[in-house]
Amino acid sequence: MSESKNAKAYWKENLKYLFILLAIWFAASFCAGILFKDALNEFKLGGFKLGFWFAQQGSIYVFVILIFVYIRLMNKLDKKYGYDE
Repeated sequence: MSESKNAKAYWKENLKYLFILLAIWFAASFCAGILFKDALNEFKLGGFKLGFWFAQQGSIYVFVILIFVYIRLMNKLDKKYGYDE
């Protein structure tokens, strides 16, 4: 019974991390690249308008960073619940 509760707590925390990281990715890709591009285009990054940069490259960089953040979070979560190898 304790193992079942442990697994449910692990999965619940995993889903919390997933939703937070997906919300960040949504904000970086859809919101920054599409919804707020006109406001962001007032600024420049590397000679390009910031809204354009997020639509073309920024969301990819954010996604790759989020992959490494997720790996680190899951390693900590695995150790916390005793699922590490």
